Amino acid sequence: MSWQGQILRVNLTKGTAVAEPLNMEWANAYIGERGLGTKYLMENMDPKADAMGPDNVLIFATGPLNGTMASTSGRYAVICKSPLTDGIGDSNSGGKFGAFLKYAGYDLLLVEGKAAKPVYLHINDDNVEILPADDIWGTTVWNTEEWIKAKHQNPQLRIASIGQAGENGVLFSAVVNDLHRAAGRCGVGAVMGSKNLKAVAAYGTKGVTVDDPKKFMEVVKATHAKLAESGGRQELTEGGTHPMIDMMQEWGGLPTNNFKEVQFKGIDGVNPAATTTPNENGHTNLITNKACFGCTIACGRISHIDPEHFTIKNRPEYMHASGGLEYETAFAFGPVVGVDDVDALTFANYMMNEHGMDPISFGVTLAAAMELYEMGVLTKEQTDGIELKFGNAEALTVMAEKTGKGEGFGKELALGSKRLTAKYGHPDLFMGVRGMEFAGYDSRALQGMGLGYATSNRGACHLKHDVFGPDMEDVSGKGKAQPVKESQDMVSMIDSTGLCLFTTSGWGPEDFVAQLDAALPGEWTLERCVESGERTWTLERMFNQGAGQTGADDTLPKRMLEEPAPSGNAEGKVNELSVMLPEYYKLRGWTEDGKPSNETLARLGL
Repeated sequence: MSWQGQILRVNLTKGTAVAEPLNMEWANAYIGERGLGTKYLMENMDPKADAMGPDNVLIFATGPLNGTMASTSGRYAVICKSPLTDGIGDSNSGGKFGAFLKYAGYDLLLVEGKAAKPVYLHINDDNVEILPADDIWGTTVWNTEEWIKAKHQNPQLRIASIGQAGENGVLFSAVVNDLHRAAGRCGVGAVMGSKNLKAVAAYGTKGVTVDDPKKFMEVVKATHAKLAESGGRQELTEGGTHPMIDMMQEWGGLPTNNFKEVQFKGIDGVNPAATTTPNENGHTNLITNKACFGCTIACGRISHIDPEHFTIKNRPEYMHASGGLEYETAFAFGPVVGVDDVDALTFANYMMNEHGMDPISFGVTLAAAMELYEMGVLTKEQTDGIELKFGNAEALTVMAEKTGKGEGFGKELALGSKRLTAKYGHPDLFMGVRGMEFAGYDSRALQGMGLGYATSNRGACHLKHDVFGPDMEDVSGKGKAQPVKESQDMVSMIDSTGLCLFTTSGWGPEDFVAQLDAALPGEWTLERCVESGERTWTLERMFNQGAGQTGADDTLPKRMLEEPAPSGNAEGKVNELSVMLPEYYKLRGWTEDGKPSNETLARLGL
């Protein structure tokens, strides 16, 4: 029936691993992955619990379409309380791990407690072992994957692990799977490290059964064809997300020098052309694209660094191909820190993958530190002898490695920019919401994005709503609340299926619904699916309220609200959050101070 019908509950304190029946009432209400994982989190922990304590629950959740023939069926989510925001932590990843966890027979892995010593989890269908990780604790993600596969003599094992960043409690550390796919945001890797859990290795042979195989095949064939013919899909295949950097540059929404500017003079050093044009040594950065499990888009990039580049010269261990630049990594290591060296950006990306860190939060945190340095608040002595100035490629690459390894000033950057800027007396330099850093879109130039940032349950996030169209049509905040609200509900639903959001480059909501309806028992309509998305969104809000967050947290930094955009299409404008937010609350059926009303809770069965 596309759900496997069971979850795996692991208690690291007790050293137990027990399969339990899936709660079908919850599955029918929340679909899977993001929604179902959030429901299990809410029912299994107190939102007030310490995010880095043993009472936090770490969930790896799959969706009902994971592992099926649907396009992009490899997504999974890591859900817990975020140490970065102290609210809901929900991070999504591709690759192959999610499908293999599903093939082992589990819709969801729920991890409680804390191991006395470092361990990893080995899942092979019904055989589940909690094993010592002493030999790999203190090593990288890359080493961990290699060691576990060799240990079990199974190159087909799919592994989600943390690097030194997660072990050391870097608050924006990631869970990395398949070497360079990551549940990157919210600090989920730090939670995994706090439990002394180094890795989860999964292999399964059970497959996935759908409710109506004939109908499902017909629907999948049609949706594959629709995606193949889509111009948006073709653009992602050819260029990935990286071309967005040229679009944002032209529009005037490209965050530069810690969001002080909205256009970057060094754009030609970091845009897609920079990755495909040979340098003075004849070296070309980009090698090819790559797909995740079941994906017919292949937006991933594979790159390598010029062997003569200062970052890897005489370091042969980095003279190999690995994950290349996407838009967010290019923005985070390029314009926001003022660096225009494409190989330096690629090296910083290697550090994120190898040590397990979120590139967005790292880049924006480094940008805040650079602004503090240029203000004279930080000194060269404090920053390990490195001039932490905007545009310094050495500062970018050295600090990426130091943060991953927990060395020197990297320990300060590991705090994230909210805590870093507060520590040094300038909290207004934090560019984010709820403790999590902005992605690569300036919310003066994209007003709806600003509202989406301010109201996103997991902190400043560009992936939990889709309002690019309205934002690029009009630079005002007028009429933005409705598309933000509606797309948040829609994205919540898509995130719960097990499929990738990038399929919206060719699909409409009806395509997701048709696949769910064929795969699952019962009748799945568009109305039911969208309501499920709204239910998930509202439950996340309730988790945050339980953790102590209020409507006062639905805000943006002073820079976005009071400092006008210096150039571009929105020159002279600030974000109009005060106009958009009351309308948004009203559309959601929330009170004036941002609480879901009793009527709304009753309608959603909450």
